[in-house]
Amino acid sequence: MYKYLSLVFCLISLPLLSQISQTVKGTVVDSESQYPLIGSKLSLVSSDSTVVLRNMTDLDGRFSFKDVPIGKYQLTATYTSYKTSSTTVTVNSGRESIVNIKLHENIQTTEEVNIVGNKAGRINNEMATISARQFSVEETNRYAGSRGDPARMASNFAGVQGADDSRNDIVVRGNSPIGLLWKVEGIDLPNPNHFATSGSTGGPVAILNNKILANSDFFMSAFPADYGNSISGVFDLKLRNGNTEKHEFTGQFGFLGTEVLAEGPINKDKRSSYLVMGRYSTLSIFQAMNITIGTDAVPTYGDGAFKFSFPLKNGGNLGVFGIGGASDIAIKISEQTEVSEEAFGEGDRDQYFGTAMATVGLTYKKPISKSTFFKATLAQSFDQQKSRHDYLERSLDTSVVDGEETFQIRTDSIYQLMGYKFQTYKTALFASLNHKINTRNIIRAGINLDGYYIKNNDSALDVSHTAFQTRHDYEGFSMLVQPFVQYKWRVNEKMDFTAGIHSQYFSMSDSWSYAEPRIGWQWRMKNGNQVSAGAGMHSQMQPTYQYTYQQTDLTGNTQRFNEDMDFTRSFHSALGYQKSFKNNLSIKSEVYYQYLYNIPVDIYSSSFSLINQGSGFQRFFPDELVNEGTGENYGVELTVQKFFNKSFYFMATGSLFESKYKGSDGIERNTDFNGNYAVNFLAGKEIKINDRNKISAGFKVTAAGGRRYGYVDVAQTQINNELVFKDSLFNTRQFKDYFRLDLKVTYVLNTDKLTHEIGLDLVNILNTENILALSYAPSLTDPSAEPIAERYQLGFLPIFYYKVDFSLSKRRK
Repeated sequence: MYKYLSLVFCLISLPLLSQISQTVKGTVVDSESQYPLIGSKLSLVSSDSTVVLRNMTDLDGRFSFKDVPIGKYQLTATYTSYKTSSTTVTVNSGRESIVNIKLHENIQTTEEVNIVGNKAGRINNEMATISARQFSVEETNRYAGSRGDPARMASNFAGVQGADDSRNDIVVRGNSPIGLLWKVEGIDLPNPNHFATSGSTGGPVAILNNKILANSDFFMSAFPADYGNSISGVFDLKLRNGNTEKHEFTGQFGFLGTEVLAEGPINKDKRSSYLVMGRYSTLSIFQAMNITIGTDAVPTYGDGAFKFSFPLKNGGNLGVFGIGGASDIAIKISEQTEVSEEAFGEGDRDQYFGTAMATVGLTYKKPISKSTFFKATLAQSFDQQKSRHDYLERSLDTSVVDGEETFQIRTDSIYQLMGYKFQTYKTALFASLNHKINTRNIIRAGINLDGYYIKNNDSALDVSHTAFQTRHDYEGFSMLVQPFVQYKWRVNEKMDFTAGIHSQYFSMSDSWSYAEPRIGWQWRMKNGNQVSAGAGMHSQMQPTYQYTYQQTDLTGNTQRFNEDMDFTRSFHSALGYQKSFKNNLSIKSEVYYQYLYNIPVDIYSSSFSLINQGSGFQRFFPDELVNEGTGENYGVELTVQKFFNKSFYFMATGSLFESKYKGSDGIERNTDFNGNYAVNFLAGKEIKINDRNKISAGFKVTAAGGRRYGYVDVAQTQINNELVFKDSLFNTRQFKDYFRLDLKVTYVLNTDKLTHEIGLDLVNILNTENILALSYAPSLTDPSAEPIAERYQLGFLPIFYYKVDFSLSKRRK
């Protein structure tokens, strides 16, 4: 053991025997037309200012700094009549650093107004003025508890909360996770998570891997007209291209998966490239090797992604991309004999559950001129959820051992309780044209077309367990059509105004939203002060499986009650203030109000509303619904952030909010997600040991109000063998406040050809017991007791990984 520790110490304290260098390269383009800016000047300055390198872009807007010593640098790009852009770049030995820069044209072309733009965290979509954030690959890697997951990373933002520690569903400003929209390369993406329940937008493990992502945008409300079919938030994801000059590789082994990535040139002369990666669940590998991991219910999952890029003449590009994954788990309660609190409750069945999704697409991008840019994406998607539950008839055996009475559970018989398979095939087309009329006026127009071919089948035993009832039996095609127009008026160098119209039509329910206006305004004052505002109308279709639910009455007639459900609709408004300081420090505050209406509720008087659905693994089976429910969300948010630029970062976020709704009974209640407050504090420090070694450490503290719940109707619960809450007292109680502390430590070693990274993410390091929900659990010893048990959030979870980056090309020393 001593020899191993000595070896590690020697590696850490290794002196600089030879200078290790790497390449920093990228492109500089106009932010609106994507036209390459030829002759842009670039400077690369090390954090200690000892290294200063200069370069210019070529005829394709490309630049390349060769033989850059590893370390941290500030990359600055300038171009006549454009605002200067500056960004932080980390240079490691294992792979090249690729930075693509978008410059914003000045309204006045004199040198005196050539102010610094592109502040840290600035979003890609120039039409957004408020409630929008950029998230980068570096952030998803650096933040404790984020697990490299974009959704979990976004839960650090003010106004965004995770609904469940074991899943990445997120609640945006009190809205159901159903309201979230995932987009990639312009098209709407099926739920990109493993073990994704029908109608949900999250899951336990993300299929999306941050290693294939470029810097992307996250919107929280009042988003531009580009985005539709969402009333909550939007992830607008960008996929990066592979390296066009070197073949580079990444291998990673960790708790969440074992993965490999390869990228490099297809044709160096034509600058075409490939990027391919795959991942498989590490726990499944352990199980296959007969290594005991403490549980028989091992989740099996695998995922992959690829992108091929083919540059065309005059700045055009053709891209082929794909993202997909599949997951499966078998929870066999029948093999358990130990007495547990839920053995005769929700643990009364064996469960088999599997999901799959895939999207393959073709993207074409072309700067038609210096003022016009065209983009189109054609994609085919598939997603599937399937499950089978086998019911267990069980009894309790008692025996006396050494004078003590012991209990064991015996399974007497097993029979199928339910089963379903939901499949959706979707063909999607996105096209947009961005035209810069002049330096002050920009217009964007486009359309999203989605064609759904849906196959839903589901049946289950009735309450008496004597006959199967068909709950879904549907096969058909429907269309979702979304045209939009968005306009931006740059009033002057300090003020922008945006306006747009989005329309939406869904053929299955014949739902129309003819015109959804969106407006935004931003005023950049002196000394780093900025005021923003935005408002807009938004709508969203219901999860597709809810349209196909059917019921059969006593006479044998079958009817799909909810196939004509209309869109849920909302009005968003927000007002924000931001103060930017030197050294990448900023303070940002927003107040918002959202009114929701047309929400599906029961046709008879009750507290039920679709506003509370969308988190966890549960589907629901409604009676006839009508679009008569309402809701409102309002609150105030504060963010104080020091972006990581040299060796330190921190972010403190806080929100105070209310989230209310009315069901068909007209009574105002708390939504399930109304915790009233949420606070996050994150901080991290990077320590440079020498020119080859560094250690990073960071932590995250989260505190939030507890989830809402009600009182159990004991009599109805015992009849139905599942929890039934008293309707009149729904969501009148609240679990205790949520608290969690996460810690992450990473060590990076750069050698001549490799970059090694070892990471340990300690989730819920204090093992705090946070209540998630109640579950049905009748007492084995006291049948008259209230048949409930508390279900807790994730306990302490150490997540480790080892990653190595390397390239095949030789490098100078």
